[in-house]
Amino acid sequence: MPRRRGKFIPPPSELSRVLEHLNTGPRLALNGLRRISLTLAARNDHMGARHFVKEELPRIRWANPLLDIEVNKVQKKREDVLKPEALLEFQDGTKSTIDMSNKWSTTIAKELMDLAGGDPWKAYKAATLAAGQPLLPGEEKERLASLAKSRKTNSASKNQPQSQQGTNEELEAKVREMLNAPDRPKTGARAMLP
Repeated sequence: MPRRRGKFIPPPSELSRVLEHLNTGPRLALNGLRRISLTLAARNDHMGARHFVKEELPRIRWANPLLDIEVNKVQKKREDVLKPEALLEFQDGTKSTIDMSNKWSTTIAKELMDLAGGDPWKAYKAATLAAGQPLLPGEEKERLASLAKSRKTNSASKNQPQSQQGTNEELEAKVREMLNAPDRPKTGARAMLP
């Protein structure tokens, strides 16, 4: 039955949004890896590791259906010291560990892919870096946060040289150019300042 004019067209279904997220490039196929075992806090700590489990791990599972993945979420108290880590076990019996403390989920995913991504990942990485594009979706936020953090620490120091202020502005312009975000006009109190 054809659609009538003026009818409401429903938004994409939840399933189509999930499939779009799972098929977002690049494909996170791991070569020669038998098992991944993740250990992290269940809540209130290890934000990057928890975001990795939520955002990147489903894409890894989708690309590697036979991979054994184990996630251990530990109930942690304030006084407990728990280091989030990923233990990788390869087909040849070797093991490797990725420290996930104080890292973004995209950083963890890049480290995992560097260890087990193989030649397809290396080719994708070289082509993407040559084009000046981010390797993974969401990496732009990581770059902006590191830029904001460096600006905050630089502005905290009172004896900041003038040349360093210029480099911060250049770096901010590069990040803006990379994101293709146009400069926002100044509004409110910012419009009054030079």
